Amino acid sequence: MRSVWTSASYLLALGWRISRRRLVVSVVLLTVGHLSAPMAAIMLGAFSEAALSGRTARAVTLSVGIALVLVFDLTMTHFAHLTYYELGQLEQLALTEEVAGIVNGSPGIEVHDDSRFSETLSMVTDRLLQVRAALEAALLLGSAVLQGLLTAAVLASVNPWLALLPLAAVPAVLASTRAQRIVDEARNATASHLQLSRHLVDLGTMATSAKEIRLFGVQDAVVERQRRAWRAVSNRLTTAQFRGALLRAGGQIGFAAAYGVAIWLVLRGAVSGEVGIGQMVLTLTLSVQVGAQVATTLGLIGKLQNAGRIVELIAQLRSSAAPETLSAARVASLPAVLRGEIRLESVSFVYPGTDRLILDNVSLTIPAGTTAALVGENGAGKSTLVKLLCGLYRPTSGRILVDGIDLQDLRLEQWQARVATLFQDFARLELRLRENVGIGRLDFMEDDDRLRQALKAARADTLVSALPDGLDQLLGHAYGDGSELSGGQWQSLGLARALMRTDPLLLLLDEPAAALDAAAEHTLFERFAAGSSVVGATNGAVTLFVSHRFSTVRLAQQIIVLGRGRVIEAGTHEALMAEQGFYRELFTLQAEAYEK
Repeated sequence: MRSVWTSASYLLALGWRISRRRLVVSVVLLTVGHLSAPMAAIMLGAFSEAALSGRTARAVTLSVGIALVLVFDLTMTHFAHLTYYELGQLEQLALTEEVAGIVNGSPGIEVHDDSRFSETLSMVTDRLLQVRAALEAALLLGSAVLQGLLTAAVLASVNPWLALLPLAAVPAVLASTRAQRIVDEARNATASHLQLSRHLVDLGTMATSAKEIRLFGVQDAVVERQRRAWRAVSNRLTTAQFRGALLRAGGQIGFAAAYGVAIWLVLRGAVSGEVGIGQMVLTLTLSVQVGAQVATTLGLIGKLQNAGRIVELIAQLRSSAAPETLSAARVASLPAVLRGEIRLESVSFVYPGTDRLILDNVSLTIPAGTTAALVGENGAGKSTLVKLLCGLYRPTSGRILVDGIDLQDLRLEQWQARVATLFQDFARLELRLRENVGIGRLDFMEDDDRLRQALKAARADTLVSALPDGLDQLLGHAYGDGSELSGGQWQSLGLARALMRTDPLLLLLDEPAAALDAAAEHTLFERFAAGSSVVGATNGAVTLFVSHRFSTVRLAQQIIVLGRGRVIEAGTHEALMAEQGFYRELFTLQAEAYEK
């Protein structure tokens, strides 16, 4: 029952914060409406007495009164529903925004590597749509309790033992609570299977994976794998639901027995003459209402237990993704211009939840204004190093210094505001073209000249004239009839987003032209190198890019070679070629491949 109280108090407090007027109106209307039912039962008993004793006028007056009370009940309940429905929608929106804020509240992305966080997030999103119904359940449960107290008081006036009838519902409530706990445990145990099932559905239905699914002929295998995952979820939940149904049935049978005893007491009193016909009608009517109240209450408790689980899960998310706090003594400020260097000192890194060393004691220095290239075989740690420099992860050990300032002493948002990036796994934002590029600098989203400059620098300026609505053209088909782009065009837009930041201290490009051919990439980097030299001269910005094409890499002033998470070579192209080490080997292999 604690989860019921937790969820009810949480939802009511949330409703009070969001819209006090709606909450108060809902409570008043529901209370008045639900108290009408016991009042109608009292009037029905009086009507029976009046009708049997021949008091026609009183009977007619009471019958009209009963009709008005019942209509009043329905009217109050209807208007209450309209009010708390709106409030429930607002609460659902508020909780959705809170979850989104929790997930995106940290500048880093460590939480996305936590499988427990992902499972918890999946369970929360499953239950968010139940919030409106849960608020309704909390309000209805409160009014049902008041209705039950009034009903017990009226029953006690007929026979003191009848006041215990509502208490007979306690075993049924406890059984329902236990049943819901069994179902919740089953849902928790099958969360990973449910995630797998959904992922397989996405694989089989999304355009990004449809090509390979069909060409490899694995449609049936994907469907069968999804079926097995779903069957594991379904079987576990079905068993839990069955056990829960047995518990609920046992509790309700106990209440039915108590209900039978109540009826027997009333009938015995009627036979002995201790209970009048009006009291008997009143008691039978209220007993029926108690039965309906118990059935309704059990359903409401189940909804509130689900909502209580949402409250617990959101609390877990909040604790898992708690933002890092810095003491006042450790908060530093970035320089407006980079004058010294970006330096890594003995940096090592292990992804959360694993023990595999991705970067091992990496130390390197990139002077201000330098264009550097990062090369190495797949799995050498290049992309991980880029993410560490972005502040998306904190080093497991070691330090990253910007003009002598440790990133650990900076608020990451401050650093990330001076970093322009384009990753290999760039985002395809199916929004308007101006929004696609403009999110690189939100304050310039409506500045057409600034947008066109960034698009031109990214070799994507021809898109504006090619698209029907220019900068306001919707892209993609996720939610509208937009224009589809090629992989290279999408990547060029990602690069344009990065170039919207004209005052970065660090410009990071992780395979930024992977979708372009070698000649196009080389041309792009020549133009980009010229632009970055201007930024470097103005802001002292460091440009670091990752590429597998050595014709592009040789444009860099400094080349850093990674191997198995370590820096194995560093220098200019000419110096590394003269060393006849790993870089020369890689460069020669690629050059020979092009010659063939």
